This record gives sequence, structure tokens and C-alpha cells, in this order.
Amino acid sequence: MRLTDDQLREFDETGYLFLPDVFSAAEAALLRREADICFALRREEVWLEDNGAPRSAFAAHLYNEAYRRIAAHPRLLEPVMQILDGQVYMHQFKINAKAAFDGAVWQWHQDYGTWQRDDDMPEPRAMNIAVFLDDVTAANGPLLLLPGSHKLGVLEASHDLETTTYPLWCLERETVRELADRGGVVAPTGKAGCVLMFHSNMAHASPPNISPLSRVIVYLSLCEVSNHIRRFQRAEWRALRDFAPIEPLADDCLEELIRLERSTPDQPARDHSLDPQHEPLPAAAGARR
Repeated sequence: MRLTDDQLREFDETGYLFLPDVFSAAEAALLRREADICFALRREEVWLEDNGAPRSAFAAHLYNEAYRRIAAHPRLLEPVMQILDGQVYMHQFKINAKAAFDGAVWQWHQDYGTWQRDDDMPEPRAMNIAVFLDDVTAANGPLLLLPGSHKLGVLEASHDLETTTYPLWCLERETVRELADRGGVVAPTGKAGCVLMFHSNMAHASPPNISPLSRVIVYLSLCEVSNHIRRFQRAEWRALRDFAPIEPLADDCLEELIRLERSTPDQPARDHSLDPQHEPLPAAAGARR
């Protein structure tokens, strides 16, 4: 999937692109079902809110077959390689949830700010591309972006270890206010299967989800291979260290899994886990990870 010249100009100007209907309803539904399986696993890569609601499942492409395939899907890799003008490796992979009623805030931040400070990534030659697995609405905690903020480089930030269960380099309120005055604030919304891609220096956040509607998004953070990280202080599942270029799979790689499920309609839903020794959490689990 290649971007048009107009789309490339829009990305350069605003720092993001919203692409509707990139994945079918069936493909998004498969990934959404597998997200629940991943969130139920007892493993260090799966982070919960203090109340036990799911927050993030990191590196799910290493322990779930459906996510292994989306991590190498040509509809996601090709536009990123086009913008970065080179082959890419996976710097970070995560499924982020905003559980109905309980989804917590993600504070204002730049991803490259963390990747530079914590991982010693040399340049912002990396970006995020995300797939909506639920319908994202104005009500269920959509991502908020500050258009044009990617042009200002790495902004001053402080390390917030208290607001949520996840430590984050966060922007100051006055900085966010100035960026919003300059370029406004947008909240891309759309159906499950839509794709959002944004620059690694894009200032972004998301509010709590107090609605009865869940919101799950899978994020691929892809980096041009020569720009790989130099510092390895974070857990490998948070800052991956396989710098080999990702080879795109066939365009129908998710549809193949769907066909397998449909070929045995009388059988229980297939388990696409790649790492079956990790047991699901008990129903009452709710520990900070």
C-alpha cells in the first residue's frame, strides 16, 4: 500500500495520516479477539491498571500468531518504509486498551523523546502506525494529536512515575498549550480496521475512557534499520533488539487465519498463542505490573 504524493505532503505538514478501511471488519475482529487472549496472560509484558483493567500487552507479535502476522503486514510496512526511505525493524510493539469505564489516561508525550532519552535512538527516523481494533469515537478515549508539533524536535519533558502504572516522559502543560494554540488539537476517529500513522516527534495523549465502550488499538513502532538504538537499559520487550529488516508477508496473511477458523466451524475457536506455557490470569487478577 503506497501513499500518494498528496498524502506524503499532508504527513510532512501535519505529522500524521488517517487511513480509513485499511483492514476488513473480519481482520479487525480476529485481532480484537486475540487481544483479549493476550491481555489475560500472566506474563511481564502484559500491564494492567491498578484496578485490574487491561492497559498494554507489549511484544505480542512474539507470543501470538495473529499479531506476528500484523507485525509484518505489507499494508503497514510499505507506507512506513516509503516515508522513512528504507527498511525497518520493530522497535516496539504494543496493544493498548482503554477498557470501558476504567481506561486510564495517557499523558501528553512524544515517543521519540523516550526513545532518545532511554534507548539512545540517534534520530527520529522512526514512527508509529496503528490499527483500530474497536470503533474509536469521541466518547471512548480517542488519541489526541497536536498537528505540526513534529517539526519542533524533542521538547522538554519530565519523567512521570506516578500518574499511571506506566512510566512516561511527559510534556509540560504550558508547552502543550502553546502547541495547541499554534496548530490545534485533533482526535482521529473511525471504525475498526482504520489506520493512523504519526511521526515519532508528534505530541499526543489520550483521555480516560469513562464510557461503556471499549477502545483497543495495536501500535507498531517501526525504525529505519541504520537508526537502531544504542542503549539497552529497558527490558527487551519494551525496546526490541532484533534489528533485522522485517520482510513483509502476503497481503492475505490475516485472511488465511480467518479461513482456517471458518473451515472448522464446529470446533472451538483456535488458540493462536505462540507461547502456550503462560497461563491466563485468574478472573479476579488486578496487580500492577
